[in-house]
Amino acid sequence: MIRLMFSAVVAACVLSACGFQLQGHADYPFKKLYISSTGSREMTALLKRKIEAGTDTKILKDAKEAKDADAVLSITEGRGQATLSLNAEGIVEEYELDLTVAYQLTGRNGTVLIPASNISLNRSMTYNNEFALAKQAEADLLYRDMEHDAVDQLMRRLAVVHTLEPGEEPAVPAINRRAPLPTPPL
Repeated sequence: MIRLMFSAVVAACVLSACGFQLQGHADYPFKKLYISSTGSREMTALLKRKIEAGTDTKILKDAKEAKDADAVLSITEGRGQATLSLNAEGIVEEYELDLTVAYQLTGRNGTVLIPASNISLNRSMTYNNEFALAKQAEADLLYRDMEHDAVDQLMRRLAVVHTLEPGEEPAVPAINRRAPLPTPPL
């Protein structure tokens, strides 16, 4: 019993020392948000669910209500695929899957709250022609995983906005695409 309590205390200390923190309730300054998205429906639906569940912000459903919104979040999603490695016969052995989410948050009067920014994610995937259908399912799963990561990052970046008035505090800096991964050794 004492050993169990001691291990629980040690685990709690380790988690708190590394900066672990449960996701809490975010308080956005905008209480009505319209999301204009040309990305996948699944990613947009996930973002809407997370905002409505984790904040007191109401998501406006259609473009007619957009004029009543305190802020408008514009999202564009792009997907890509590139060859990472080839075998001796020149057949693809590995692909890199890319997901780029471009976004911008503007206030009701057109004020830019978050300048145009990108979230860029990538995953590598081995490939074999014998298992083409399974590899396509794996690619879909990896894209879905990247969409979840992008939504989590977008939620954290929206939490940086503290006011709807630009003169009250400095603007949120844009976040640019990070440097591409180095080419793996052959």
